[in-house]
Amino acid sequence: MMNRRQFIARSALFGGAAWLAASAPGRLLAAASQGKPLGIQLYMVLKAYQDDPMGTLKTLKAIGYAEIEAIVTSTAKTLRDQLNEAGLGCPSMHFDSLGIEPGIEAAHTLGTQYFVSSMLPSFMEKMSGGKKATYSRDDAKRTAEFANQIGEKARQAGLQYAYHNHHLEFTDVGQGQTFYDVLLKETDPNLVKLELDCGWVHAGGKNPAEIFKANPGRIPLMHAKDFLPSPKPDDYPGAELGRGTVDYKPIMAAADKAGLKHCFVEQEGPFSRMSQLDAARVDFAYLRPLR
Repeated sequence: MMNRRQFIARSALFGGAAWLAASAPGRLLAAASQGKPLGIQLYMVLKAYQDDPMGTLKTLKAIGYAEIEAIVTSTAKTLRDQLNEAGLGCPSMHFDSLGIEPGIEAAHTLGTQYFVSSMLPSFMEKMSGGKKATYSRDDAKRTAEFANQIGEKARQAGLQYAYHNHHLEFTDVGQGQTFYDVLLKETDPNLVKLELDCGWVHAGGKNPAEIFKANPGRIPLMHAKDFLPSPKPDDYPGAELGRGTVDYKPIMAAADKAGLKHCFVEQEGPFSRMSQLDAARVDFAYLRPLR
């Protein structure tokens, strides 16, 4: 099974072309009713969803999840109807697999508020005919300029754009700054919000809690993700929350103080220890008390 970065990089090719042309369920449910809604990225359970769409969505609801963050693998209308039947909200979607203009249309069909890029540098790479993203200072400025343009298009469409990070955004670009630092400085905070993927922040050598503290009001979305210790460079085996290297207790406290609105569980593969849905149960049980 391809990992999320490979999935996004492959699907961004089609999105770029479009742009250029344009565990007891009852106990967990009781716990869920006492706190803020907790969501899950649909990509995490993609195989289960493709095998049994309604069964998977209803299982997520039974576990206690109240929201999903969408990737549109069928038509947006089909997914919308499935979510309505399952009783799940959809406040956010990633548009890379569709492209910007088709993504905006899908967001309106789904009724989402947040319009998120999964890997904007890779999306831009495909659009430019394969010019490789280097995560340099100049690339950060170009990415910020493009993010502002997407943010304005989203605003005009009644949506809020948000930038989702991976670990390479925390590459040092000199002058005591990372790619991410430059991106934040060069983007309009009203047009470009952030979806902080805390697992990738940690993999990039930074502290997610500190980023929340430094950017109050700018990070309405987050991914809760964990990794096992890496056996070799650029190898990031996914872990169930609480079973890897990231402590989410200080992160969630900082996120709430910074104005977090939606938290989505997302686990990378391989799912060799348990199934995707069993991992979703473990992740929920760990994060629910912190949310």
